[in-house]
Amino acid sequence: MNCIRITDITMKQEGLSLSFKEKLELSKLLDKLGVDLIELPPVQNAKTDSLLIKSIAASVSCGLSVPVSLDGSDLDTVWQALKTAKSPRLQVCVPVSTVQMEYLYHKKPEKMLTAIENAVKGCKEKCDQVEFIADDASRSDEGFLISALETAIAAGAATVTLRDAAGDLLPEEFAAFIRNIREKLPNVNLAVSCCDALSLADACAISAMQSGATELKAAAYPLSAPSVSHIAKILSVKSDRLALSCPVGTTELSRLCDQIARLCRTEKTKSVALPPLPPHAEEMILTARDDMAAVKQATEKLGYDLSVEDAASVFAAFRDIAAKKAEVSAKELDAIVAAAAMQVPATYALDNYVITAASATSATAHMKLSRGGKTLEGVSLGDGAIDAAFHALEQITGCHFELDDFRIEAVTEGREAMGQTIVKLRAGGKIYSGRGISTDIIGASIHAYLNALNKIVYEEETV
Repeated sequence: MNCIRITDITMKQEGLSLSFKEKLELSKLLDKLGVDLIELPPVQNAKTDSLLIKSIAASVSCGLSVPVSLDGSDLDTVWQALKTAKSPRLQVCVPVSTVQMEYLYHKKPEKMLTAIENAVKGCKEKCDQVEFIADDASRSDEGFLISALETAIAAGAATVTLRDAAGDLLPEEFAAFIRNIREKLPNVNLAVSCCDALSLADACAISAMQSGATELKAAAYPLSAPSVSHIAKILSVKSDRLALSCPVGTTELSRLCDQIARLCRTEKTKSVALPPLPPHAEEMILTARDDMAAVKQATEKLGYDLSVEDAASVFAAFRDIAAKKAEVSAKELDAIVAAAAMQVPATYALDNYVITAASATSATAHMKLSRGGKTLEGVSLGDGAIDAAFHALEQITGCHFELDDFRIEAVTEGREAMGQTIVKLRAGGKIYSGRGISTDIIGASIHAYLNALNKIVYEEETV
């Protein structure tokens, strides 16, 4: 029976936006899932992205894979960050269809082969495990594709990947394509990457593995890729029939994938509606009399696996809410977890605030924060209570960031309804999202702003 290697590409998918801390949390969940490798996006910000790679490398036991540019300009930076990983891999990704070669790199086939050879050799000097990815392989000229793969292998690539970027092949067509390449390259570790444009990525992946592929790129939170969960379940049920297996276990598969989906969905979607709760979760009711063990048990029923630190943060937030309400529902607890868990250390913490607003005068905000044991204070005017509060926060911190989005909604109904506020700040071309939960919507807005601000400060101060 052949064991298929699974490389997770969740973090490389377009349309997914995660903070520094959330990427760390995601990598730990993927490691628990049992994937062989985690692929990370290209390094764009040398300091921040290098720190992320190093942090993930120290947190997981599976392999890490990071792409380098064809000209090798970022090779040293990537390798310095990646070399501490337990099983590092460098990638060279090159389009091999004629149109993309000329459009993206302005190179003819002969010059592209030279560039591939030089890039792979450069990576091989740094790392034993080098992967060559033939992008848009299914639409390339077969003769050139074979030449490109052979060139990469001769230069030191231990793995070659065929990527169907268009995703317009039927499973039997993709299987025939893989069989043809496997016959010509019988001894290489052959990986495949499928696009889900026709909703056939899972089927194409299984067909490719039956036809000689030994490694598959899939995603635990698939946007346009094969699903790790689906592939693992298929191989588990049909392992004898297919003579295939994979390292991803099925015991905790659903729970871990639910956690991953919850984490990814928080930042990806523009809707602030919370994910649906598990069956019967709506029946759970907590009160101020419930202790930390009861709250932790309730969060586990919702599908969360909180660390000790996150569990303590959730319980502290729960007590604040429970002191103002007779009962806390499962939906409210879910919102509390979203606000309190998986957060960066609080550089700035809110001590207290006073907001004064009247129809005849401008609103005034008097704010006190603490940082490193010191109390910081600011007073500011604004067009409304929340505007004044945000101006006061900017005055205290000395930072002004573009407010990309601001939303308020009720998590529950009634006179004691709990409010949820989403604040998105833009800094250095990136979006940082903060969420605040409170029965006081102004307080929720302040907590959401500080939550986003602390993420920015954390990344800036740890690079």
